Amino acid sequence: MTGRLAGKVALITGVGGGIGATAAAMFAAEGARVVGCDLDEAAARRTEEHVRSAGGEITVMGGVDLGDAEQARAWVDRAVATHDGIDVLYNNASTQRFGALDELSVADWDFTMRNELDLVYYTVRAAWPHLKAAGGGSIINVGSIAALRGVEFMPQNAHSAAKGGVVALTLQLVVEGGPLGIRANVISPGLVETPNTAPMLADPPERMRRIVLDRIPLGRHGQPADIVNAAIYLASDESSWVSGANLVIDGGGSALG
Repeated sequence: MTGRLAGKVALITGVGGGIGATAAAMFAAEGARVVGCDLDEAAARRTEEHVRSAGGEITVMGGVDLGDAEQARAWVDRAVATHDGIDVLYNNASTQRFGALDELSVADWDFTMRNELDLVYYTVRAAWPHLKAAGGGSIINVGSIAALRGVEFMPQNAHSAAKGGVVALTLQLVVEGGPLGIRANVISPGLVETPNTAPMLADPPERMRRIVLDRIPLGRHGQPADIVNAAIYLASDESSWVSGANLVIDGGGSALG
């Protein structure tokens, strides 16, 4: 690693596993002082131990429900108290429920909005005055290709709507944050292998293989590092004139329409 994030305080949500755990490790390896959180306290502690054993600097809060505005604020305030500021907010955490439009319950719709859109707003709202006081910083929100196109292999109406909201919110953050030195960008992943998707990718249904995996021009699904490499760029000073971008990382699949 090259120290691209040396000295930066990076807040990362959902560090208990998958892309979030990889982000915590890679950001710390690049010199960031990482402050992470996750709803799963045991998983958060495992990530903390892993990063520290590799020599990284990290503080983790477990049992944090970011869908609760007060818990989101408490996590951000603890980060500020620990490191006297914030440079990066990486909104990685999300949880969703799927179902056909006429089958998905209102409760499942509300759950998805709370855990994919509301939690982004709550963390940004809590971090905003600290970024403003510091003269700027980088907000990285995670969208999805589902916000940009229909998805054929499974019904994702709530997920698509929530991630579309994340994209729209980010664009407004660009406008409001620009004069304050605050940058905001989106990363929109395609199909990435995580603990949740690994069983499906090990033996993919024929329909998913035919209309998704076989149509990725680069010939493979994504790995967490594919996403985190982009996040490191957006967190670093290398992207100091990048704000309002939606970086689609899907092996070229969305180019096929």
